[in-house]
Amino acid sequence: MTEEMVMDLASQSLKITALIGAPMLLSSMVIGLMVSLFQAVTQINEQTLTFIPKILVIGLCLMFFGPWMLDMILNFTRELFINMPYWVAGE
Repeated sequence: MTEEMVMDLASQSLKITALIGAPMLLSSMVIGLMVSLFQAVTQINEQTLTFIPKILVIGLCLMFFGPWMLDMILNFTRELFINMPYWVAGE
């Protein structure tokens, strides 16, 4: 296994990780911003107010994006196992 192969594999794994995590991170960030804006407007300083909306939105994101995320992970894993003999042989 050459250095180029290792770097390519690391790059692909980081890309897959970012793509899989992005929907939940972005949605929780948007909900957190909206709740913070609501708290600033109404002057409610309750710190636990953001947890329930974030949990609900992340659950919805998992329901909506879950099949796509699972497909991405399965395809990446399948390619790893298919290409493993080529990496071990050094071709």
